[in-house]
Amino acid sequence: MALEVSGQIIAGKTGQILAREKAGGEIEIGDLLVAEEDGGYVILQAYELVYGSQVPQLVRELLAGMKLEGMGADLDFLEPQLRNYVIAQIKALLRVGKNNELKIPKTLPRFFSTIRHVAEKDLLFLTKPGSPVYLGKVRSGSKVLDVDVYVNGKDMLTHHVLIPATTGRGKSNLVKVMLWSVLAQDCLGILVLDPHDEYYGRHGKGLKDHSAAKQSLLYYSTNPVAGTNTLVINLRSILPSHFQGIVEFTDAQHDAISLYYSRFRDQWIENIVRGTDIGDAVAPRTLEVLKRKFDNVLGVYIDDSGDFQCRSGVFSDTAGLATTREITKALEDGKKVIIDTSRLLDEAELLIGSIISGGIFHRYQAYKSEGTLDEKPVVSVVIEEAPRVLGADVLAARGDNIYSTIAREGRKFKVGLIAITQLVSLIPRTILANMNTKIILGNELAAERQAVMESAAQDLSSDDRTIASLDKGEAIVSSNFTRFAVPIQIPLFEKYVEENVQPKEKNKTVFVG
Repeated sequence: MALEVSGQIIAGKTGQILAREKAGGEIEIGDLLVAEEDGGYVILQAYELVYGSQVPQLVRELLAGMKLEGMGADLDFLEPQLRNYVIAQIKALLRVGKNNELKIPKTLPRFFSTIRHVAEKDLLFLTKPGSPVYLGKVRSGSKVLDVDVYVNGKDMLTHHVLIPATTGRGKSNLVKVMLWSVLAQDCLGILVLDPHDEYYGRHGKGLKDHSAAKQSLLYYSTNPVAGTNTLVINLRSILPSHFQGIVEFTDAQHDAISLYYSRFRDQWIENIVRGTDIGDAVAPRTLEVLKRKFDNVLGVYIDDSGDFQCRSGVFSDTAGLATTREITKALEDGKKVIIDTSRLLDEAELLIGSIISGGIFHRYQAYKSEGTLDEKPVVSVVIEEAPRVLGADVLAARGDNIYSTIAREGRKFKVGLIAITQLVSLIPRTILANMNTKIILGNELAAERQAVMESAAQDLSSDDRTIASLDKGEAIVSSNFTRFAVPIQIPLFEKYVEENVQPKEKNKTVFVG
């Protein structure tokens, strides 16, 4: 049965096709549309709507004024549906051939072709990938199709993911949905630095409620719940390189750290805090500044009795020797590890992430040189407020850190980032270009939209208004691993959990790039 016509192509050019909307056609910004062709069809998308009329504007102004001023209550246009209409500006996204071959459109649809809204049957040629990461359902304007959107997890996570949006648009909800969908997959290890303690589900629904949580999920916190782990990092596990790009040091302080590490190895921090004398190589003032910095970041100091103390509870000189080793091993086994950093200062949180991320990155470098990397799962690191470590100003002031190193080189070693941010414009273009999947949620700030569009995998130059109009839970997936920028509706996590805890047997169309 033919689907209802929504409009007809009347003019335009490549990237800006004009179609007249049929009366009642209800074309929205962001709508996916279809133009039929011999043996196939073209998928298009509306990105702008304007009024059109056969009646001159001066006449329209006169008639409107007469009606507004009560001088012609019965005045109306002859054949209003023919004389006045909406023009949709649309672009071609994908050409589907008669044998379901997919091509990027290089020609215009047939002149005067009719267009209709996309239907689920138009996406039946697409299949579910291996190691699938679930993102949501295909969205056409504000209409949601029963077509699930997955992307291959090994490809997507190795090549980094950027999730940009302003506050309240559903960034954390999206990440929770993604993590839930891959929790049981041992080919994907994921480290989550959780500054709001929202992923595990301490006070509500969370990843702990997944049927595979017992085998595949580890949770570390300074205030653990029953059955989880206490977050304690032994000071002897910390190397000078872990501070690189996280804490700003002067050249003199770097030199002092190198000297203490060379002399005392894994007890270098304690000896700096104690002020152990190593001669004239380190100025007393430099040593005092280092003591204050380590106190601020690590919470370590010497008390009035001369005893070494750790006030934060996260870092210890006696406990936690196995913590980083256990976490690294879990990631190598394809498990998901959540680190609750909600009670830590920024620098302490990022330092813990640097210790663990650096450990897995250097191990994977070694596996590559040994020729055994292919046997290992992909590992991805979820970092919120990414400009704290990837911002251009931060990198200029402190130098590269493990996060920027992973962003630039991680794909070679199967280590990736899931970077979440409100301010994309602060991240250098060289790093944005390396993030091959961008899941773009709503953003009212023009500069931020521009930064995302300029670095997207597909041409989003005409989607500025579409991105600005995205509501909570709506997103556009632009990825090297999808054939076009896919509009999606992300499910509410709590609802998604209910549906998956009690799955309903039903046939569904599945979308994959």
